[in-house]
Amino acid sequence: MKNIINKRFLIQGIIGVTLYVLISMFHLSLIYILIAGSMIGVVFGKAFCRWICPIGFIMELMFKESEDRRKQQMYMYYKAGCPIAWISGFLNKYSIFKIKKDTNTCISCGKCDRVCYITSLNPDFSLYKDEKMDPAKNYKCSKCLECVKECPVNSLKVGI
Repeated sequence: MKNIINKRFLIQGIIGVTLYVLISMFHLSLIYILIAGSMIGVVFGKAFCRWICPIGFIMELMFKESEDRRKQQMYMYYKAGCPIAWISGFLNKYSIFKIKKDTNTCISCGKCDRVCYITSLNPDFSLYKDEKMDPAKNYKCSKCLECVKECPVNSLKVGI
C-alpha cells in the first residue's frame, strides 16, 4: 500500500491527463464526470481530488513543495467551487473504504498529524488524539493517505 501512496502524484498525473484527453477527444459532458466522481465518492470518499482530478494535479504541482499556509489554504479554497468535491466530501463519512486507526497499536507519535493538511490548518482535528475530531471523516479529507504512509507502526490503514 505504501508503494502506491508514494506514487500517488504520478498516478494522479497519468489519470488526470488521460481524463482531460478523453473529455477533449470525445467531447464528454461534465455531467458524466460528476456522476463518475460521485460514484467514486460512494466507494472511496473524496479520493477524486487527490487521485484523479486534472485540476487537482495542476494545483498540487503549483503548491507541492510549499510550506506557506496561505498556499495550502488556497489549495483547499479552489475545491470550494467544485461540485465533485462537495458530493464526495459529503460521502467521506459514508464511503465504503475509510481510514481506520488501530488503537491497540498506535503509539501516539503524532507523525500522522504532522503530514495531514487538515490537522495542519485546524488544531481541532487529530488522527491520533481521541478527544479531537477525526480529519479522515471530515468533508475536507481528500484521502491523500499521507497519514497512512507516515505511520511507523502501521496503525492507520485503509479498509472496509
